[in-house]
Amino acid sequence: MSVEKIDKKKTIDLRKKHIGPSCKIFFSHDPIKVVQAKGQYMYDEKGQRYLDCINNVAHVGHCHPDVVKAGAQQMELLNTNSRFLHDNLVLYAQRLQATLPDKLSVCYFVNSGSEANDLALRLAWQYTGHKDIITLENAYHGHVSSLIDISPYKFHQLSDAEKNQSVHVAPSPDVYRGKYRANHPDPATAYADEVKDIIDKAHGKGGKIAAFIAESLQSCGGQVIPPVGYFQQVAEHVRKAGGVFIADEVQVGFGRVGSHFWAFQLQGEDFVPDIVTMGKPIGNGHPMSCVVTTKEVAEAFMSSGMEYFNTFGGNPVSCAIGLAVLDVIVKEDLQGNALRVGGYLTNLLEKQKEKHPLVGDIRGCGLFVGVELVRDRLKLTPATAEAQEVIYKLKEQHILLSADGPHRNVLKFKPPMCFSTEDADLVVEKIDHILTELEAALGLKSSNLLSAENESSKRKIPTDENGHQYHNGLVHSRGSGQGVHEQTKRLKR
Repeated sequence: MSVEKIDKKKTIDLRKKHIGPSCKIFFSHDPIKVVQAKGQYMYDEKGQRYLDCINNVAHVGHCHPDVVKAGAQQMELLNTNSRFLHDNLVLYAQRLQATLPDKLSVCYFVNSGSEANDLALRLAWQYTGHKDIITLENAYHGHVSSLIDISPYKFHQLSDAEKNQSVHVAPSPDVYRGKYRANHPDPATAYADEVKDIIDKAHGKGGKIAAFIAESLQSCGGQVIPPVGYFQQVAEHVRKAGGVFIADEVQVGFGRVGSHFWAFQLQGEDFVPDIVTMGKPIGNGHPMSCVVTTKEVAEAFMSSGMEYFNTFGGNPVSCAIGLAVLDVIVKEDLQGNALRVGGYLTNLLEKQKEKHPLVGDIRGCGLFVGVELVRDRLKLTPATAEAQEVIYKLKEQHILLSADGPHRNVLKFKPPMCFSTEDADLVVEKIDHILTELEAALGLKSSNLLSAENESSKRKIPTDENGHQYHNGLVHSRGSGQGVHEQTKRLKR
């Protein structure tokens, strides 16, 4: 199987010599050299197979033959820019729009999530005539300068003087460790009121709000699931201030949440953003992305008199690939698979929470699931070192998982959508063994778990027999009502 061109040590040496040092690599002390991939599996230069639990770019599976064939066949015929008429561009736009509310009808095709979010800001600025942007704590929206300014995940280490003064940061709507938690009577309104306060303060200083931007489900921020009703109320405040609502679906769109095609739809049918951005899974690894907006916003953008042209955006090859991805999602019922397997995975993880003191919270929907590890379920002390240990131990057993969030203590599941129940069984079994070893080293035992409060009685969220709370297909369970004694014993390495 090996298609290695040079040996691994030479690859590492050349990377160090020619690739920028700020371009990090997974498992830097012993990186994996990947030479081939198929479905939910990746293979190293020795033919060793790894189960991929993190690659939401290879959405319908690595190197899916239908997607590869569509791109190759179109590349044999023509690839050019969108200034020429071509059926692929309009047919793809039509197919994509059919997955969205009618109001969102105008597409701009670009090449990456960063390009999409940068263009979304331009659209908002032009349409509103305002400058100020509201973003969420721990958000990440891309790597270009305009997006670093609105990505606290990246700029949090900067001094106030270095930060863009027209960017305002609202609290992450995290009901596990955020300002308003699961026992709050109405966290959606409480978090939305924080945005209203920001708007009022900005107005007091002469600012005007152009947009509120949020990932529909925060990914880098730690798999945060906003309470239902939050986006509706935020949109009301922002639009009243003359701004627009931008939903960033770059990480979580295209059926990943299972119950809906787009994650913003989890909020309810009464919520429609003004601008939606998409990327990563859209091309299954091919560099493409899209911004979809309303006719009114698009016409305002045109009124600037400046043509918008993107050399590669919407080219025939990219559109052929995009169409193939949509076809595969339907043909293989991958959205349904995300719902079924995601629910199965969450149930398995729930059982681990009952067993392991280190598991503080299980949250997510479909095949977008977070496992937050804590040393103390009452104090929510982040188990950062333990999370990293889990990641490295899984890698040794040929399973790829990552940890993220502000404390790097949230295990992130966002695998290719062909992920199976057998894959879920395997990874959870391995996590179970690893956590058992870690807890033994820390002196944590399941008997340390305190009796759980019946937090469900405090909420307005329905639960099923397994204790999961459902928001339109969304699963959110809590461990904050349980506690373990804080450990001072260092993790044994």
